[in-house]
Amino acid sequence: MMGKDFDNPFGAVAPKSGRTKKMSELIDSMVIPGIQGGPLMHVIAAKAVAFREALQPGFEAYGKQVIRNAQALAARLVKSGFTVISGGTDNHLMLVDLRSKDVTGKDAQEALDASGITVNKNAVPFDDKSPLITSGVRIGTPALTTRGMKETEMEQIGGFIEEVIAGMGKAQVYAGVARKVEELCRRFPLYPELQPMTHG
Repeated sequence: MMGKDFDNPFGAVAPKSGRTKKMSELIDSMVIPGIQGGPLMHVIAAKAVAFREALQPGFEAYGKQVIRNAQALAARLVKSGFTVISGGTDNHLMLVDLRSKDVTGKDAQEALDASGITVNKNAVPFDDKSPLITSGVRIGTPALTTRGMKETEMEQIGGFIEEVIAGMGKAQVYAGVARKVEELCRRFPLYPELQPMTHG
């Protein structure tokens, strides 16, 4: 991954000998025991796929679209009176403080999930709720972008989120939004190259 090895620039030394550790040693120790306890083959395969995708010519355009989508969704939520931490985003996700809507992160996560929209409850700065409840949700756009959605669809999704939060506790609202989400997803299938099988 790193090409030619070199002394690490951080001043990390081997405990017994005091020699400067090589950069490869730092990377190795971050992998095991740092972020991976054992060589899990499915994780290694997933990383290989991710590295291959990142090497494709279209990956940079995809990354830029992810950010444009996040910015469009954040702007739509702000327009609807949601508090987006930092006022917007310059990356792939946003953190939405729901205290102005008098809704907890946990309740919003569950309501949106019932409506076909996946978000994560998340603590916000100076949160007054426990980490199991939280006052916010985290929303990202990579999965939407992977399906081919763009800014127009982010406007729609922002509207869906607004509808669910405004209709908290109303099963008919959740069902109605879930139908709209399903219709939107049908236009952007996960595997567009696969056609449905027909019999007869």
